[in-house]
Amino acid sequence: MATSAETMAANMNLSVFSKATELKSRIIFTVLALIVYRLGTYVPIPGIDPVTLGELFKQHGGGILGMFDMFSGGALKRMTIFALSVMPYITASIIVQLLSAIIPSFEALKKEGESGRVRLNQYSRYLTVLFAIVQSYALAVGLQNMMGGSAVVINPSFFRISTMVTLTGGTVFLMWLGEQITARGIGNGTSLIIYSGIVANLPHAMAQTLELGRTGALSAWFILLIIVLIFGVLAVCVFCERAQRRILIQYPKRQVGNKMYGGEASHLPLKINTSGVIPPIFASSLLLFPITALSFTSMSQKGGWLTDLVTELGHGKPLFMVLYAAMIIFFAFFYTAVVFNPVETADNLKKYGGFVPGIRPGKNTADYFDAVLTRLTVLGAAYLVAICLLPEFLMSKGAVPFYLGGTSLLIVVSVTIDTISRIQSHLIAHQYEGLIKKSKLRKK
Repeated sequence: MATSAETMAANMNLSVFSKATELKSRIIFTVLALIVYRLGTYVPIPGIDPVTLGELFKQHGGGILGMFDMFSGGALKRMTIFALSVMPYITASIIVQLLSAIIPSFEALKKEGESGRVRLNQYSRYLTVLFAIVQSYALAVGLQNMMGGSAVVINPSFFRISTMVTLTGGTVFLMWLGEQITARGIGNGTSLIIYSGIVANLPHAMAQTLELGRTGALSAWFILLIIVLIFGVLAVCVFCERAQRRILIQYPKRQVGNKMYGGEASHLPLKINTSGVIPPIFASSLLLFPITALSFTSMSQKGGWLTDLVTELGHGKPLFMVLYAAMIIFFAFFYTAVVFNPVETADNLKKYGGFVPGIRPGKNTADYFDAVLTRLTVLGAAYLVAICLLPEFLMSKGAVPFYLGGTSLLIVVSVTIDTISRIQSHLIAHQYEGLIKKSKLRKK
């Protein structure tokens, strides 16, 4: 059954949108910020031969580097100023959130509200700079080790320092740009940056797949299977991202003077996938951080355990599958625990007189919420693992681009649904403001 907000959102038209000036300015700001990001993915770092680098990336980009290039929107393959994208920031955010659940001082900051959140964000920024420096140094060393560095690096003098400064500066700028989109635009800025990079490369990925079919590298039936799988993954993602368990909440009646108030019922919505797209992104970033340096180091070696390790961490390999699935499951439960606290929710309901029919308020209600949320998270984690790993089997059988994989499609669907929901929220708020103004005018 649709809620009143959903009914109002369904009845909106273009005339309502045209009157929402603040929403239009937010959308324009978001689009302009993403255009700036896309332009930056074509500005190369100094001292690189792009032609030679492109040829080498075709040889070594089929494993973990291909996934890194997907999250960077193709910037890594072109080795531009945004080659690291926002992955160091995501890694830093993971660590800070883990610390806030382990270290008491960080947990206390988390409970302080806005001031504590500002300090935790500041710690994330410091860690982002540190991780960006480490990853940019690993990239610089790896580029110099490719074929001795003579073919890829044009000017070896001060190449490592200039690369570290350029890539770190690019990551810090994207971190700032994402925060500006979140504050002054529509949606989560970091997610939209990753989303725009994936969407911008989807047409090229489809054309590349069709070209493989034309040359005979992939059969027509295999390409048809890929197309069917893409639409199937999109349909499952939309269904699961919208699906939720609504727990009935009843409020008692109370008498104020001669009037009775309360007594109405509402619902507490619990999504199947409470963590959203965070677990695949977190799992990918933690896999990418240590393996990037190993990938570039192994390129300069013939054989050796580094080469074997990077090969086993390629798409479709058992080790990659196991690590990726385990990290997705862990972060699905961890992030769900971060965003939803059953004890706090039960206490708030008890404070305002709400209760779940058949469940005693307080600890019993918290235990009930925890049991329901655990079952939902099991389903959500299984859904995420299936969506992210099933297309990997197809990638292992054919040279299918990473942009057509389950992780990228999940990001596209999740960010699209989240952005549309925020646009609807702004439109609903605008309509309510209009109704309030009309009621005030009528009273006058």
